[in-house]
Amino acid sequence: MRIALAVAGPLWTAVSLAQVATRDGFDLTRHPLSLLSTGSLGWLQITNFVVAGLLLLVGAGSLAGRWAPRLIRAAGVGMIAAGLLVMDPGGGFPVGHPAVPASMSWHAIGHMVAGTLAFTTLIAACYVLARRAAGRAEAVAGAVAGTALLAGWLWAMTGGTAGTLTLAVGAIAAMLNVSWSAVRPAPAGTRPAFAGPVDTAC
Repeated sequence: MRIALAVAGPLWTAVSLAQVATRDGFDLTRHPLSLLSTGSLGWLQITNFVVAGLLLLVGAGSLAGRWAPRLIRAAGVGMIAAGLLVMDPGGGFPVGHPAVPASMSWHAIGHMVAGTLAFTTLIAACYVLARRAAGRAEAVAGAVAGTALLAGWLWAMTGGTAGTLTLAVGAIAAMLNVSWSAVRPAPAGTRPAFAGPVDTAC
């Protein structure tokens, strides 16, 4: 299970950025990563979201504590739903589509709800992991990742310049931090959520 969590962030990031670099007409300063789920190649990003969500679900139990596994499982559910509920084309992507959709579909609304679940729980998970980190560097990294996603998301929601870029940076930072938590040392005295009772006999 630990390897699933370790792979989730780097895999999701690599597949997303590869598409950013190769999809015709995609501009990360104007288009959110979720928009890659549209068009003839949209199945790549849909699969990317679903696989990443499944890896989070499978790997969450490898973490110690009560809240980190729960939050990461919830983020996994949000990622899967965000993949299956595709947002509407917009911003001129895919090429040939209007800048602003005439209306919002039910699955685009569902995508927004799923994204809210994924972002909220990823932010909370980063802060929980920072609080439980074994070292100062890990704690700072967790806090920075959570804050990057929170700030990037808020900036995007308020229509800030290049808000889609700040959101992508924050999401990547949070996903990579969660994956790093699977390979870095756990704090002393903690154990994975799936572990059985501790034998206290002497």
